[in-house]
Amino acid sequence: MKTVNHWIGGKTVEGASGNYGPVTDPATGEVTTQVALASAEEVDAAVRIAKEAYLSWGQSSLAARTKVLFAYRALLDANRDAIAELITAEHGKVHSDALGEVARGLEIVELACGITTQLKGELSTSVSNRVDVSAIRQPLGVVAGITPFNFPAMVPMWMFPLAVACGNTFILKPSEKDPSAANKLAELATEAGLPAGVLNVVHGDKVAVDALLSHPDIAAVSFVGSTPIARHIHTTASANGKRVQALGGAKNHMLVLPDADLDAAADAAVSAAYGSAGERCMAISAVVAVGSIADELVDKIRERAEKIKIGPGNDPTSEMGPLITAAHRDKVASYVKGAADQGADVVLDGTGYTVDGFENGHWIGLSLLDNVKTDSDAYRDEIFGPVLCVLRAETYEEGVALINASPFGNGTAIFTRDGGAARRFQLEIEAGMVGVNVPIPVPVGYHSFGGWKDSLFGDHHIYGNDGIHFYTRGKVVTTRWPDPSEGHIGVDLGFPRNH
Repeated sequence: MKTVNHWIGGKTVEGASGNYGPVTDPATGEVTTQVALASAEEVDAAVRIAKEAYLSWGQSSLAARTKVLFAYRALLDANRDAIAELITAEHGKVHSDALGEVARGLEIVELACGITTQLKGELSTSVSNRVDVSAIRQPLGVVAGITPFNFPAMVPMWMFPLAVACGNTFILKPSEKDPSAANKLAELATEAGLPAGVLNVVHGDKVAVDALLSHPDIAAVSFVGSTPIARHIHTTASANGKRVQALGGAKNHMLVLPDADLDAAADAAVSAAYGSAGERCMAISAVVAVGSIADELVDKIRERAEKIKIGPGNDPTSEMGPLITAAHRDKVASYVKGAADQGADVVLDGTGYTVDGFENGHWIGLSLLDNVKTDSDAYRDEIFGPVLCVLRAETYEEGVALINASPFGNGTAIFTRDGGAARRFQLEIEAGMVGVNVPIPVPVGYHSFGGWKDSLFGDHHIYGNDGIHFYTRGKVVTTRWPDPSEGHIGVDLGFPRNH
């Protein structure tokens, strides 16, 4: 059986703990790989190597860093398909989704390639008599990233390219459910010329995570995952004196006003709710239909959802793949099975779905729940699967109040032809990312990604300007030099003397 080991100091390092975790092909249900799970001692060894690498990398020139990053960008581009194939094999998402994930990660690498302008400081001259003040930003040291299973290439690339561009060294702890993409990213970085020890991949479970959160030589921790874990990461790492950005879960709403293009809204709802099998924190999981359009909108969503082809991710005709594990599939199905008892109308029931020839895969079909109540489990919880809830509101104000009452505030969207309503919405809604006739408003790389309320713990969003500020710290230097004309200062520079 294939084994995925750690990548430390620019090379593969075999696991020494004796503990391994299974990696499953979600389309077949077969365990295809095992991944080494690091002990606290192995994490410590990786941090020591990263700390040693920081001594030189942190002092390296911006020109040297960007040279590596430009080469890295070219290698990633040339290896898009290879990375996407690893994602499909271990996560299950269809190849086109996996390629899209790589492309979004590349945006942040491209942002990191322009770090020379992002790290420019500030200077104020003559703030007093021959006194100048400058502000600069410097790296933190060794930083860590803990990333989720749903985007095994993109989310790591939201973190480490900016971190190393800023002069830090990085320890990546990816999900143990689909670890191979992380190793591929690190191998390509080494091939691009990144010095040994600057980017390290340590695989593991809670043991490795806890070791990172408590390690005295790690200055900052980035995390993307569920809200309970994000809260734990933030609390624990902060208590250990670390800077933390911990992005949590979501319950993203799409408000559809009566004047909206319902065909466009239905298309958007289907792609945003069921794309990547709903396993993404920016999925639309709740549609709020305002006024009399609800029945028609639900019919249009149902018609489109029934046509989605579900199958193995490596089948080019598949539009949606399986879920990551059988346990997660069963958990998602439980919300659909209990929906009717909690007052919902089950328009589409995707539970019990199988694919011929792949009966042991982690399959589930698309589910659509109408007339969902706000106190039901299907509405309150982040399901993280292909389940779309439809709620109804009589007015715009009622719809906004419903959305703002959610404890989550990651992303949201409004569908309308009315510019005034859209403007009100973007100002009144309590969420970190807003789409206007855009169902999944993930910002481009040079704007930052992050939510409000229980969707974010910490002060900084991820990537963009916030990411650069997170991975650096400010320093202000106040300087005063004597004027060379004021007496002899050791070297005669030929200036006239003052009398």
